[in-house]
Amino acid sequence: MPNRYPRDLHGYGATTPDPQWPGGANIAVQFVINYEEGGENSILHGDEASEAFLSEVVGAQAWPGQRHWSMESIYEYGARAGFWRLHRAFTGADIPVTVYAIGTALERSPGQLRAMQDAGWEVASHAHKWIEWKDFTPDEERALIQESLQIHTQVTGARPQGWYTGRCTANTMDLIAEIGGFDYIADSYADDLPYWYLSEHDPLLVVPYTLDANDMRFATPQGFNSGDQFFTYLKDSFDALYEEGADGQPKMLSVGLHCRLAGRPGRIQALKRFIEYVKSHDKVWFARRVDIARHWQEVHPAPTNTDRVSQLSRDAFVSRYGGIFEHSAWVAERAHDLELGAAHDTASGLHNAMARAFRSATSDERLDVLKAHPDLAGKIAQAERLTPESKSEQASAGLDALTDEERATFTRLNTDYTDKFGFPYIIAVKGLTKDQILDAFETRIGNDRDTEFAEACRQVERIALLRLEDILDD
Repeated sequence: MPNRYPRDLHGYGATTPDPQWPGGANIAVQFVINYEEGGENSILHGDEASEAFLSEVVGAQAWPGQRHWSMESIYEYGARAGFWRLHRAFTGADIPVTVYAIGTALERSPGQLRAMQDAGWEVASHAHKWIEWKDFTPDEERALIQESLQIHTQVTGARPQGWYTGRCTANTMDLIAEIGGFDYIADSYADDLPYWYLSEHDPLLVVPYTLDANDMRFATPQGFNSGDQFFTYLKDSFDALYEEGADGQPKMLSVGLHCRLAGRPGRIQALKRFIEYVKSHDKVWFARRVDIARHWQEVHPAPTNTDRVSQLSRDAFVSRYGGIFEHSAWVAERAHDLELGAAHDTASGLHNAMARAFRSATSDERLDVLKAHPDLAGKIAQAERLTPESKSEQASAGLDALTDEERATFTRLNTDYTDKFGFPYIIAVKGLTKDQILDAFETRIGNDRDTEFAEACRQVERIALLRLEDILDD
């Protein structure tokens, strides 16, 4: 298999799929509470240094071999006070929540865990500890995931259906797909809708998370300085997505919260105002992430790798697309050798790759492609020896039902054109009438050869795109 680009920069394209949210909602709104208190870096937890991430300590640094009393107490605030403030806000508003729960944090917080479960909240896994994973090997990461699942199951009484590492590696998605048994993973910020991640393992549903509509911005440079800023940003995010939903392209909004951040008195009021604002709209579905995942699985089941253009073997690729450029399978062969990825699994994406192969060919090779095309309404058509694609295209413009006079005109123009340029007249006839084709014919025959060669090549590419659009979509 040639080099394949692993990232998907195309996504759903210009028109997103209809999620068909329950009740015809314009938007699905999902709140996440990250429960990390008691699972952060600390020498008490066997770590080499103290925590330095997402706290009120400006410019915090890890202290190797030492406890950081201020940092520890900030995290303790999240468990002791902030959690309960968030719990009251959401249970009072009757809004379901997903908790990204660190396994060791839950071990140390049985009271908070019971409150989560009594409220019917989803308790998803946020791994076993709140640490940086980037330097772990795949084998080490796999073992840590298994350890996380074991701790989570023991503490909560059930295996988690959702997973979010947070500070993950490039291997996390594949490892979660390999281990299996999850309704979704949230380690992506790539979309406003769920999407399927396809690897060599079973398809894995991604329910993307957010780092912008997230109270972590209170603890980062260029973040929120006040509750009003937080509220305004959440409101603008909601308004934009609600408007898109009203225009026929519904989305989901994730809001990320942390007990030690949003649970502070100076921030909770902004969150409450936002909850009230969202509840004032009719077409809103408040859901847990697992609810969104299961809904998506039902409405948009997992696809398979077998239909992905970029994943086809060379033989299968050429067999399927070798005729897109008339009698010129070499275009497909060279396109297959390019760096293809998910963005090329569409009509426009594959056309781009094949056009690149065609444009990078020599003039003689491109001339051969032009010569491979039949005359319009010519002898090959009359002998019914057109390719199926050409036959259908010419018939769509009525070129299979010409009068004797029209046929004579086409014959004369074909002869004059070929004698002048050395290749047949080529035009993408789909959507054109006989008169439009003839008008263009009589105009273009007056071009010089270089101009007409370039135009004929553009028409060949146009024909290829139309053929691909009959097979694929974007």
